[in-house]
Amino acid sequence: MSSTSSRPAPGTAHLNTVQALLRLWPHLGAARLRILLGGVSALLAALVSLAIPIVLQRLVDGPLQSRDASAVWGAAALVLALGVAEAAFIGARRWFVLYPGTQVEADLRTTLYRHLQDLPVAFHDRWQSGQLLSRSMSDLNSIRRWLSFGLVLLVVNAITIVVGFGVLFSWNWILGLLFLVLSIPVWVYSFVFEERYSVVARRSQDQQGDLATAVEESVHGIRVLKAFGRGRYSLEKFTRQAEDLRGTEIEKAKAIADIWFWLMFVPDAAYALSLFGGVILVWQDQMTVGQLFAFFATATVLRWPIESIGFLLSMTLDTRTATDRLFEVLDEQNRITDPAHPVTVADARGRLVFEGAHFRYQDSPAQYADVLNGIDLAIEPGETMALVGLTGSGKTTMTALTTRLYDVTGGRITVDGVDVRDLSREQLRTHVAMAFEDATLFSASVRENVLLGRPELADPARAEQAREVLEEALDVAQAGFVRDLPKGVDTKVGEEGLSLSGGQRQRLALARAVAARPEVLVLDDPLSALDVDTEALVEAALRTVLATTTAMIVAHRPSTVALADRVALLQSGRIADVGTHSELLARNEHYRYVISSLDEEFEEREKRTQTGALDIIGGDGSTPDAQPIRLDRERGIGQ
Repeated sequence: MSSTSSRPAPGTAHLNTVQALLRLWPHLGAARLRILLGGVSALLAALVSLAIPIVLQRLVDGPLQSRDASAVWGAAALVLALGVAEAAFIGARRWFVLYPGTQVEADLRTTLYRHLQDLPVAFHDRWQSGQLLSRSMSDLNSIRRWLSFGLVLLVVNAITIVVGFGVLFSWNWILGLLFLVLSIPVWVYSFVFEERYSVVARRSQDQQGDLATAVEESVHGIRVLKAFGRGRYSLEKFTRQAEDLRGTEIEKAKAIADIWFWLMFVPDAAYALSLFGGVILVWQDQMTVGQLFAFFATATVLRWPIESIGFLLSMTLDTRTATDRLFEVLDEQNRITDPAHPVTVADARGRLVFEGAHFRYQDSPAQYADVLNGIDLAIEPGETMALVGLTGSGKTTMTALTTRLYDVTGGRITVDGVDVRDLSREQLRTHVAMAFEDATLFSASVRENVLLGRPELADPARAEQAREVLEEALDVAQAGFVRDLPKGVDTKVGEEGLSLSGGQRQRLALARAVAARPEVLVLDDPLSALDVDTEALVEAALRTVLATTTAMIVAHRPSTVALADRVALLQSGRIADVGTHSELLARNEHYRYVISSLDEEFEEREKRTQTGALDIIGGDGSTPDAQPIRLDRERGIGQ
């Protein structure tokens, strides 16, 4: 899949760092007050630390010169009190900012996840899952650390430097001016550093997302890699990406090392020259020894704020990049939304109609024709319609439009006379349920996976009804293997159900669609991974369900066509003919060609299954997972 990771965020590409970070402000909520109080505490700690040199100056020029022991003890006690106060303010700062940072991170992660759930399938087709994972984990972690630490210290240290230089000028304007001029290279290089580091930081975070995608794809596709002996190839590809990331991290480290050089060298040079000038001023009686001592005590207090600017700037720029990447997702607009005033289907019977339906993928090149080019098809209540056509004719795309995984780009689709876009998505998906060829299960129990579309049955008071629905759905899908699992229906099936064979996953996915008890059942070749005997049993059980349910079935096998009352022949995104299987065989040459192709494909598959070529997973002749639908979507071509 092509990466979108390098694409600038629509609303942040033209913003400076401050403007970009201010986009976080509405998401801080109640944390704002605690962050503000943390900043006030840190500022008070800094001001207290700057007050200590003032006490020391008076101590050196007063009691120490006059050898007044009683006054020395008083000054020492005051310094101790100031030190304790500084420590208390630092502790208060940590207490104030610890909680809000973690709360903001959790809230942003929930907001991001909610938005990802709401975004249409077209968005997820374009974006790498690793990029989304890195944004929800590492980027939000960077934002949390900056809010809890970087933001407060950057603001407070900047104020401390300004106030500190004012104190230095109060001791002696010549030394203060000398120290300020010698510090200018630090500020100049800081601006250069921002330009250089921000580019490298963005590239690093994008590469981390790409690397996460590579790991995820390798783990999910481990069976394919092992089956084809391509583990070394995958490792070499991963190593190249890891080396690219390593090179970028080294480039980041060099940039940080450069600014640390200036942050260490310039203050040391300023101290040396200021000391030389200060001794001369004391010798000329333009400064007292106490003032010179206090000057360098103040400069020492300022050393940490000055030195911290480097890593605080790098942290801020990392956070700016993380914020840009976060809002790249949050700024994505969902074009498949609920209407302002949803319509309710009064008498749900399950009549599904395509009226001049057109569809093309959002990022399809202009020269590509529409995937669906004026589909007119009516499926009556209780009727089973099979969709037949060559690969690329638009069968899978038609199924995806019924539940608004995508929206038509022309014409409309109605359920019981109501445009699906006039229904809320939740209501639409209670009327129409789908089972996909690529059966995806969740890391949960069999019970939870099958009853996913019936959340009301989670109520303990409806346990008996839930049991009946579950048993019926498993029986229809011929999923008797569940009873042999360690904990039966309470057995966790593992991540994406990969602990089961392909045929077992397909049967549970079919059971999930049946358990939803929709008025319209859309099946995208849900039996492709089953052996012949199991398929026959499932089809026989399905007939009882389909007798009272409107169904649209994508048929890739001749036996699936036999389930249908009528067959719709798709050719180049259009309905070429509709009729019974016998009628189409008699009058349509292209239909005969398609059916013969299905026969040949089915026979070849069965032959290879019998020789064990496809029985990589084993158990029931199931095939390894593949994702033909997703690949077709990437090319802008529907099945």
